[in-house]
Amino acid sequence: MPPSTIIPTLRYADAVRMTAWLCDTFGFARHLVVEDGAGGIAHAQLTLGSGMIMLGSERDDELGRVQAGPKRLGGTTQSAYVVLDRDEQVDALCTRARTAGAEIIIEPFEPDYGGRSFSCRDPEGHLWHFGSYDPWAGSEAQ
Repeated sequence: MPPSTIIPTLRYADAVRMTAWLCDTFGFARHLVVEDGAGGIAHAQLTLGSGMIMLGSERDDELGRVQAGPKRLGGTTQSAYVVLDRDEQVDALCTRARTAGAEIIIEPFEPDYGGRSFSCRDPEGHLWHFGSYDPWAGSEAQ
């Protein structure tokens, strides 16, 4: 089995800028980036730990007719939760995200189910949650 069997996909109006922003701000690494020949990104794979996201430029194609960024669609229909190793990372990442222009939706706090967490919107409006709570810890995969 691959490290992650569910991989969120996102579309960005400026995927080139947002790929750099996601790497610089959240710590993603470029796994594969395929340019579209028109100044955008046809397909990108970014990794963080054992997780991955895929993204591309918003465009008028079959997928683009049903998936776009939150600003174009007028809201968010899903979001990603990213597991961090320690509580201290939550606060440091929240500060870095705020400095880089993210809108902090929920300041760092301790949820009832454990860990420490915060939520933000990236500059194009995608919603992200980061926390030290690991839902896999102490459980066997079904």
